[in-house]
Formats: sequence, structure tokens, C-alpha cells
Amino acid sequence: MAKPTTPMSTLATQICNQIASVFSKPSPSPPPLDLMVDEISAASARKARIFLYGVGREGLMLKALCMRLAHLGLSAHSVFDMTTPPISSPDLLIASAGPGAFSTVDAICRVALSNGARVLLLTAQPGTGSPASVIAHVPAQTMADDQDLCEVGAGESRPLLPMGSLYEGALFVLFEMVVFRLGEVLGERPEAVRSRHTNLE
Repeated sequence: MAKPTTPMSTLATQICNQIASVFSKPSPSPPPLDLMVDEISAASARKARIFLYGVGREGLMLKALCMRLAHLGLSAHSVFDMTTPPISSPDLLIASAGPGAFSTVDAICRVALSNGARVLLLTAQPGTGSPASVIAHVPAQTMADDQDLCEVGAGESRPLLPMGSLYEGALFVLFEMVVFRLGEVLGERPEAVRSRHTNLE
């Protein structure tokens, strides 16, 4: 088996550069960072609970965000956890449907809206997806627009971030920015955030 020819640091740089490029693209709506910070801080101000849902790797990114929101002192819950409470009118659902829509995301957004909650939808395909109160556009490649990259001929390089990896990586970076900004907005000191981390490990 031939050894990889590209150094690890080069691959890491290329991946990080691709993710960073997502946040320099023009967007038809306010930046997703501003929308998320505004919605979450408003939910905190009205003592609302925050629910998070996504499928697949998008869902894993949202679970990571849920953990950090809890560390920030917010009442945060991953949909389908056994201890997730019912959603109601003061609450906020943050959902992701990178390619535009998934049947489960669509159904959960409708239930949240029918119970009076606000819904913040993250997507790379605005205008084609699940119902929401507000849409945060993350203009990254997903499986909805990766077909050209799937047809790699002989001698051509494989895509570094296939399928929806760019969108999912962008979510991770976006959520880290959101957590950083929320720490400032909510006045949460690093030691207070750290004190809320579980000790049952």
C-alpha cells in the first residue's frame, strides 16, 4: 500500500481553509452567527428552554452545541433524549437540514411551531426546506449539490470534504463562534462555564 504523499499539516490546512471560505460567501440573510446569538440570548431572557435536532452528522454537531449551551447555564435539550421535556410557547427549537429538508426535521419543526415555539432552521438551501420562524443560511456544500464531486475520473483527486462534510464542519466552527459570543452576551465567565461540566466521567 502506497503511503500518503500529502503531509498531515497540509491536509489540515486545506480542510480548515475550505471551512473558513464558507463564512466569507455572500448570504441573502443576516449572518448565521448573529441570528443564532440573537435567538438564543432572547430565549435566555424569556427563561425559555432550547431544543436541538438534526439528523446524521449534522445531529452530532447539534448535540455538541447542546452540551455547550448547558455549560453556559441554559436549559438545553437534545430532541429524543429520554429526559427531553415537552416544547411550548416560550421555547426555541434549533434544527438543521443542510440539503433543505428531511422528513423528520420537517415534522419536528411543525410540531414545535404548532405548540407556539420559535424555530431556528440552519440550512445550506434556504427557501427549499422545513418550516421555521427564522432561517440561518450556512452556504456550504451538502449532499444536495455534491454530485459533480462524486464523478472522479482516473488520475483525478478525490474531494477532500465529500458529501455534506463541508456543511457539517462549518456547523462545528459556527457553533464554537456562537458559544464564544454567547459567553460575552450572557456574562458567563470561563470558570462558571467549566463548573457546569459533568464530573460523572
